[in-house]
Amino acid sequence: MPGYETKILDDDGQPVRVGEIGNLLVKGDSTCAAYWNKHEKTKDTIEGHWIRTGDKYAQDADGFYVHGGRSDDMIKAGGIWVSPVEVEAALVRHPSVVECAVIAVADDDGLHKPHAVVVLRSGVSPGDAIAFELREFVKKSLAPYKCPRTIRFVDELPKTATGKVKRYVLRKLAASEVV
Repeated sequence: MPGYETKILDDDGQPVRVGEIGNLLVKGDSTCAAYWNKHEKTKDTIEGHWIRTGDKYAQDADGFYVHGGRSDDMIKAGGIWVSPVEVEAALVRHPSVVECAVIAVADDDGLHKPHAVVVLRSGVSPGDAIAFELREFVKKSLAPYKCPRTIRFVDELPKTATGKVKRYVLRKLAASEVV
């Protein structure tokens, strides 16, 4: 878009390679100058003329930007960013899945791993067999480190009035139980 510039940087402020997920920054005349009465938020978000959007993106070989998800929803598994959106897209391609959400859950060593919360189609029984099948299905299209380590089955996902998944509710639920 004329009048705007974008760049994708890693957490150290360095440009990422093609296909690698990083933080999207935008520069243009209409970006905000500051947050009202939120000095720390302003310092965390605005870097000179650039604004940190809070989104993770990658740029493909053709120069197109690919949204990976909100920064606070991303999962850093094994030192590599995992997009919940990408894992969810793989899961919902399975014929038994109606919808799902993927969040980070810490394992026994305190390392974050993808955890899926899945709504199954009517007539499909939740359990270890379908969980194994879903993990194997995801591994066919994504790198193994992106595969959900655990899967929880629910009747419905908690959502806002506008239909967005309340990931904070899922994180709270996962923290209160052994997954």
